Amino acid sequence: MMTWLIYDITDDRNRREIIRIAQKHGLYRVQKSVFLGNIEKDEVDEIIAETKKAIDLREDSVYIFPVCESDYKKATLLGLSFEQDIVKDEKPVLFF
Repeated sequence: MMTWLIYDITDDRNRREIIRIAQKHGLYRVQKSVFLGNIEKDEVDEIIAETKKAIDLREDSVYIFPVCESDYKKATLLGLSFEQDIVKDEKPVLFF
């Protein structure tokens, strides 16, 4: 399931922890405070649980949007975009 994770966090430590959580679960950074990836439902539940522990619920904002494949395909991307094949795990990626 394609899943967006979008955050607005002022504390650097909390922000770094959210970035770590997102990357650990296979989400790709598509903008400075936006991650996207094709992950399973149980992975979304884990991200939610870990995120609740990592942020200040009174000050920080984190949005997690699971999106079905058909709705994701309806999205319109304008201007400079991310590589959708990588985010959907359809294109191999080499790390050096």
